[in-house]
Amino acid sequence: MISIIAAIGKNNELGKNNNLIWHLKDDMKFFKGKTMNHKVVMGRKTYESLPGGLPGRKIIVLSTKPVDKEVIVFDNINNIVDKYKNTKEEIFICGGASIYKQFLPYADKLYLTEIDCEDKEADTFFPEFQKDNWNKSLIEEHNQKDIKYAMYLYERKNI
Repeated sequence: MISIIAAIGKNNELGKNNNLIWHLKDDMKFFKGKTMNHKVVMGRKTYESLPGGLPGRKIIVLSTKPVDKEVIVFDNINNIVDKYKNTKEEIFICGGASIYKQFLPYADKLYLTEIDCEDKEADTFFPEFQKDNWNKSLIEEHNQKDIKYAMYLYERKNI
């Protein structure tokens, strides 16, 4: 099973300068709780932006360039989809923008933290998707430093 996890602003902002825009305590806790003991898939640049890896998770990097030896590397999205799409094992796609866009057609679930803010300087965005094709349910809501945000689960409808 392929799931996508991301935190996005009002205009689908994901990041700027290869970094997250918002560092929200409960969102970080949510990400860690969902992905712990799972495989996480990311692009090489996202992997290189991590300050110290992701303890407790097996990292899969989608890249055609060499990456350090402590991760699993796939050079083709189709190989990842073939391996994990029809399994009960949930793997998490966690960035960057082009990786989200490539995996969106194959995702069974989207865990999106929707942040009630915008950043005009953002340079990376979550791809647009047809929300009518998904069932949306609220997981939890938070407010940190006057920033309201909520975690939602989108589950693909059987159309």
